[in-house]
Amino acid sequence: MTSERTTLYRDKQNAKLMGVCSGIADYTGVNVLWVRLAALILAFSTGFAIPIYFVTGLLLNKKPAHLYVDQDEQKYWQRVRQSPQRSAREIRSQMRDIDRRLADVETYYVTSNPRLTAEIERLR
Repeated sequence: MTSERTTLYRDKQNAKLMGVCSGIADYTGVNVLWVRLAALILAFSTGFAIPIYFVTGLLLNKKPAHLYVDQDEQKYWQRVRQSPQRSAREIRSQMRDIDRRLADVETYYVTSNPRLTAEIERLR
């Protein structure tokens, strides 16, 4: 099950050549400058980096324009791609916090409203 947001794309909007480096930067969350510098170093130190770049550029799909709603969503999905387990733990923790807060609200309203308490007990 591959999500549209967990796929590597060419990012033509921020591209200098074919969008491979900007796509890798978008996918990993690393600054595009560092990805481009690494690509240049690989290109000059090895001969096979340039053909790999062009083959990758031909094989990758173009990034859809509607992929992210805003920057926060983009950063969220970058964190998910970097560590899905950590993202799941963070979401579980947030849900536990919400559950605890709702229980506190329920306790407050039930204890401060004897009529509501009696109604809840009658329904049980």
